[in-house]
Amino acid sequence: MTRPPHLGLIVPPAAGAVPVDGPLLYGDCIRFTAKGLGLGEISTRGYTEVIDSVIGKALELKAEGASAVSLMGTSLSFFRGVAFTRQLQREMEQATDLPCTTMSDAIIAGLRHLKVRRVAVATAYIDEVNMQLRTYLEQSDFEPLALEGLAISDVQAVGQVSTEVLVDLCLKVFEEQPGADGLLISCGGLVTLDAVREVEARLQVPVVSSSPAGFWDLVRTAGLDARSPGQGRLFA
Repeated sequence: MTRPPHLGLIVPPAAGAVPVDGPLLYGDCIRFTAKGLGLGEISTRGYTEVIDSVIGKALELKAEGASAVSLMGTSLSFFRGVAFTRQLQREMEQATDLPCTTMSDAIIAGLRHLKVRRVAVATAYIDEVNMQLRTYLEQSDFEPLALEGLAISDVQAVGQVSTEVLVDLCLKVFEEQPGADGLLISCGGLVTLDAVREVEARLQVPVVSSSPAGFWDLVRTAGLDARSPGQGRLFA
C-alpha cells in the first residue's frame, strides 16, 4: 500500500496537535504531523519569546519524514512585516532543504487566488496585532477596509469561539465599509470551516480563513492537489 504524503506543521500551542481542519479537508489522503512552539499569548511579547524556535521545529519535522513544512501561525509570521516573513521562509528552506511556507504566505496566496484586493477583515486579535496585520496587508498590495478583532490574547480561548460569533463579526466588517471584494478571517486558532461556508453563502463573496488557507497552501507547496469540494471557494 502506498503511504500518503507526510507534511509538517509548526503550530503555536505547546501541545503540538494537528489543527482539525487538516483531517476535515483531506481525510486520510495526507498525513500531517505537528510540533508546538509553546506560545504564551497572542501578542508581540508572546511571538518574540518563541520565534527563534521555528527553525529547530522545522528540522524536527524533517527528521520525522515530512516532505514540506509550514509555520501555521498567522500573526506569528506577519508581526514583523513582509520582509521578515520572506526571510523566515527562506531560512526554513535553507535549514531543511525542503519546500517551506508560512500561514501569512497562505492568506496572501489565497486572497490573490480568489482575486480579492479590497478586503474586509475579521480577526481574533487585540488592537496591537490588528495594526500589524493592516500593515502586512498594505505591504502586500491589498486594501484592508473595515478591520475588527475579538480582542483575544489567550492561545486556548481562540479555539472556543463559536461559528455564530465569527459569522456575526464577518457580516459586521463587510457591511461597515462597503466595497470589499471578499473577506479575510485571520488567526490560525479559530475554527472556521463552517463559518466560511455560511458567510460565502450569505454574502456571495469569497472568504479566506487562516487555518484552512494554511493547509491549502502547504498542500500546494508540496506539489499536491489542494482541492476539497464543498469546503468553500478556495477549495473548489
